[in-house]
Amino acid sequence: MKKQKLKRKYKLNRKIMIAISIVVLIILGYCLYKVMALVQNPTNTFSVEQGKIYQEEAAIGYIIREETVVKGNNYKNGMAQIKTEGERVAKNEAIFRYYSSGEENLKKKIADLDVKIDEAMAGEKGLFTVSDVKAIEKQIEEKIASLVTTNNMQTIREAKKEISSAITKKAQIAGEYSPAGSYLKKLINERKKYENQLNSGAEYLKAPISGVVSYKVDGYEEILSPSNFNNLSKETLKKLNIKTGQVVADSTESGKIINNFGCYIACILNSEQAKEAKLSSSVKIRLPNNAEVLSTIEYISHEDDDTILVLKLSEQVQELVSYRKISFDIIWWSHSGKKVPISAIGKEQKGDNEICYVVRTRAGYQDKILVKVTKQNEKYSIVENYTNAELLELGYSAEELKSRKTLTLYDEILKKPE
Repeated sequence: MKKQKLKRKYKLNRKIMIAISIVVLIILGYCLYKVMALVQNPTNTFSVEQGKIYQEEAAIGYIIREETVVKGNNYKNGMAQIKTEGERVAKNEAIFRYYSSGEENLKKKIADLDVKIDEAMAGEKGLFTVSDVKAIEKQIEEKIASLVTTNNMQTIREAKKEISSAITKKAQIAGEYSPAGSYLKKLINERKKYENQLNSGAEYLKAPISGVVSYKVDGYEEILSPSNFNNLSKETLKKLNIKTGQVVADSTESGKIINNFGCYIACILNSEQAKEAKLSSSVKIRLPNNAEVLSTIEYISHEDDDTILVLKLSEQVQELVSYRKISFDIIWWSHSGKKVPISAIGKEQKGDNEICYVVRTRAGYQDKILVKVTKQNEKYSIVENYTNAELLELGYSAEELKSRKTLTLYDEILKKPE
């Protein structure tokens, strides 16, 4: 009897254990299913936020500028920059010069003579005292001291020129008052002769107009010119052998003057927005440095299914000087408001009108909220709440509107209301 009771108890415990195991397995299976669902679709709700949506298009653009190339006769000799890249100059101001023939040899001779002059003056030290010499020495010291506090190339060049002139003047004075004056005079005269040869052989190039100096000359200045918009075509632009984003190299033969108050970007597009674009209308563009600037449509040409647009901009002009071809984005429009996914918007028919709605979930309850879509792109919509007057006009009764809900920021809505 006792054995039978123990046997029944064992069977009962076994059944209970099996039942508990089954329940545990079911719970684990459900949890695993939920975890897998969460991994595949992290959440089926979306938090309404204040946001902005864009309708934008990626494009490749060719930079067009008002630029005048400056080139002289002695371009094969190489050139020395007088004005630096990006420096603004006035009309007829010297911007660079070509080296004279045999310049290196003349410079070496002048340097050798400077050493001899210094030695001759050192040998005569103490044999003469002239107040002018002391004044010149002070001037030289001040100029050298000023170079320590500047990194402006133009200032440095001018200071070096003044120091060289002061040293020569000091040598002339020393030659006049020293016993070995004739030797010093001979060295100074010889130096002058070489210096004259150096200066007379150099060709200085001046700015034909006022503007900004650039040495990034690529040969496309006349092809990509504001005066040639009517000659732009898909074939013309695509034939240009220019890499996107490539920095234009500095020329060793010529320079140019650029109008830095504005430039143009020509591009080939095939979107509906481009086809419907209007002259003189404004559109934002996003440049490679992520700067968003306003531009104006200056020229439109249609070829087959494509549209050639020329956009004018007056910001970030200097940043584009180094490039001839860039990738950028055209932002056709942007709109701000309550931002929701397109998938979260359902539609219902009310008479002849199709009304949009979202489903809000709050504390376990779901409410259908009528909304109007003010702007939409491929992924998101900007929505607003209807007013009672608008809904009455659309055919809803006053009774239906008594319990209607409105959408607010940070509401949780279903991504798929159906």
